[in-house]
Amino acid sequence: MSHALSSVTDAPPIILSASDRERLLDLAQAALYRMPDVAPLLLDEADRATIVTDDARPRSVVGLYSYVEYRDSENDAVQRVQIVYPHEANIAEWRISVLTLIGAGLIGLGEGQSILWPTRDGRRRTLSVLKVSATPFRGMARRKP
Repeated sequence: MSHALSSVTDAPPIILSASDRERLLDLAQAALYRMPDVAPLLLDEADRATIVTDDARPRSVVGLYSYVEYRDSENDAVQRVQIVYPHEANIAEWRISVLTLIGAGLIGLGEGQSILWPTRDGRRRTLSVLKVSATPFRGMARRKP
């Protein structure tokens, strides 16, 4: 199945746990018409991923609920976020949905990997995974409103 990412031929290999893949496929299918800029990309990522058992996904690979430190070439900023389901997203608490362009781009990448990924206006940027953790990074306390 090929959607919007087919034009990115040098996409790095990614790894998804079997349960993450099933959840992502269901989520992306349900959002296909509501979020036509992101859902097809997430479907492509799920289709091209190497699938491993849930307990075999390396800790250094981004999965649902992973904390990720990444660099975005669009502004060269280093960001720290947690990848979550859309209903759990809360930017004030550094939780971003896997159904955002950033979330869909980071899922399945490992530490040290980068991907050329679209922006909302059609340009391309590079997302580079610096660190992955199962627990929050130091300094990721709840932001004050």
